[in-house]
Amino acid sequence: MNEPADRQAAILETFDNPAPQRDYEIEIRCPEFTSLCPITGQPDFGEVIIRYVADAKCLELKSVKLYIQAFRQEGIFYEAVTNKILDDMVAACKPRRMSITTQWRPRGGISSQITAAYP
Repeated sequence: MNEPADRQAAILETFDNPAPQRDYEIEIRCPEFTSLCPITGQPDFGEVIIRYVADAKCLELKSVKLYIQAFRQEGIFYEAVTNKILDDMVAACKPRRMSITTQWRPRGGISSQITAAYP
């Protein structure tokens, strides 16, 4: 699958976990997520919730913001974007465990929530 150039440029950066000996949960909320419906081209609005237990590396927040914003003009289904974010973030920081939940604002009277987990 070819990625849009703006997402390729949005590299997820990491930093050393300050307490790798301990399991602690990190939650990152991105309440202004936008992408496009791949069928209609209409904008989709949602929230991305990232929960993970770091191993050696933690995700750097500015890079997460830029990565998330790079989906703004991409036509992608809810299920695909949720799993893509999980795959990319797991590859970047190799956490002990991680889940990505996307909560989508209603359109046509229907709202959705998608959760993907690793391992």
